[in-house]
Amino acid sequence: MLQFARFTLVRALLAVLTLLIVSFIVFTLMEFVPGDCAERYVAFKNTQGSNITIADIEAERVRLGLDKPYLQRWGVWIYNAFQGEFGDSCILRVNIALLLGQKFWISLGICVSSLILAYMIALPVGIISATSNNAALNNSLRLVSYLGLALPNFLLALIIMLVSTILFGDSMTGLFSSEFRDAPWSWDRVKDFLSRAWLPVFILAWSATAFAIQTVRALMSDEIDKLYVTAARARGVTGGKLLWRYPARHALGPIVNSLGFDLNRIFNELPIIAVILTLTDAGALLIEALARSNDQQLAGAIIFLLTGSIVGLNFLTDILLAVVDPRVRSSIVK
Repeated sequence: MLQFARFTLVRALLAVLTLLIVSFIVFTLMEFVPGDCAERYVAFKNTQGSNITIADIEAERVRLGLDKPYLQRWGVWIYNAFQGEFGDSCILRVNIALLLGQKFWISLGICVSSLILAYMIALPVGIISATSNNAALNNSLRLVSYLGLALPNFLLALIIMLVSTILFGDSMTGLFSSEFRDAPWSWDRVKDFLSRAWLPVFILAWSATAFAIQTVRALMSDEIDKLYVTAARARGVTGGKLLWRYPARHALGPIVNSLGFDLNRIFNELPIIAVILTLTDAGALLIEALARSNDQQLAGAIIFLLTGSIVGLNFLTDILLAVVDPRVRSSIVK
């Protein structure tokens, strides 16, 4: 128990340190963007016909704390970020926490659902592909996997939209239909959301599933011919009991460790899918902040929240592996 507690504490400290390092990198990149929030706000006021002077710009910098030293501003930013407060958007002049609101959690839910769907398919298919002697089955599964890797998610989204429009007269874009877009949450709105959210979940899971199948297949193929599996087979252990008790158990360790990486890869694809499917989520806001409005405050908040989610997932998977396999925790705390 003491060993497990030490392992958990070390992993928690590493997670916090990772977040601090990432926050410093994100904040530094925000600083490198030409023009600060004061200048952007003043430029916006100019477009509204306001007469802005240099003194107005300096006063805005003081109001936003931009006249403070760099490290002090980073310290204030990260302290507020850990409390879920990221200040105001440079362009929209709206509190970022209120602007993101449920959008980030909807986006994270879509990505996590895609990850779960990908592995629900990839685990059994990858194991079957690695252990089956049926050439036709193996080649078929391999073809499906290669197709998932070769066909980009955005192209799949466009194909589905085109087919849906031709057959049903509905492009299936957006997370809500027009009558529920701005409505308060209710059971009817939840059902409307689920009737549309499956599409981005399926599209994002497309390539993730293909990649995961290849990973599971490679790990199982590597484990299944090892000596300890041969010895278990010689003792009379066969079938599913042999697979799940020996090679699958050892192969699942690296797969669990890769969940954070896979979540990051799925979220990286979300902004493009959000543009194609006209989703009003954090992915769409990230594209708007990075490519259109250059709103570094909003982009930094989204990136930090995503990093926090990935670090949190990695922490949970490390704890899960330590519970399942005592060798994991003993190797860390020696």
